[in-house]
Amino acid sequence: MFVTFEGPEGAGKSTAIRAISAQLTERGLDVVTTREPGGGPLGQRIRQMLLEEGSVSPETELLLFLADRANHVETIIQPALDAGKFVLCDRHADSTIVYQGYGRGLDLEFLKAANRFATKGLVPDLTLLFDLDPKIGLDRLNIVEKNLFDTEAKRRDVNRLDREPLEFHQKVRNGFLTISREEPERFVILDAEKTPEQLVEEALTAILARQKGHTSLNTR
Repeated sequence: MFVTFEGPEGAGKSTAIRAISAQLTERGLDVVTTREPGGGPLGQRIRQMLLEEGSVSPETELLLFLADRANHVETIIQPALDAGKFVLCDRHADSTIVYQGYGRGLDLEFLKAANRFATKGLVPDLTLLFDLDPKIGLDRLNIVEKNLFDTEAKRRDVNRLDREPLEFHQKVRNGFLTISREEPERFVILDAEKTPEQLVEEALTAILARQKGHTSLNTR
């Protein structure tokens, strides 16, 4: 089963994934936890170019994300699914539609076709959208960025996209809500203003419910 975690910056996806992975493992499931960009050695190098370098044009940004995704699906996600493993992924194709489409203004239909090419038609079985007012999310990141001696802060890499203006992040949130309405059978929306414990509980409930009546959306 392939589960993706999406949402605006500061929504708590990464924290939730770690906790959910541990709980699913305790239930005897073989879980692979990964992220985009940054899955595998090549992905880590692409992540550095994308998120830690200076100015990058929208077109260059898009092509790097797609290169990362194509490699990620081919070398990590699809082999894990073929082996019957549970895959939890922090961001996937929806983020490209939202950040490069709704945020940067690139053509949405082209982005959808490019995603299909990069993923070879792979579609998540469930997408959890951690919905949050972008101002709250950015305020959370500012706290993390200033708290340099906090262990959690060191693990959270505030990056180039995080530093985009509030207007950009509002477009991102609206984009996520739009595509979740377009594919209600795939998306479950979670209120990311809730406590981390509540979010993990609700996300885990949604995952287990989908697993129980699992009908894969994958085309391969």
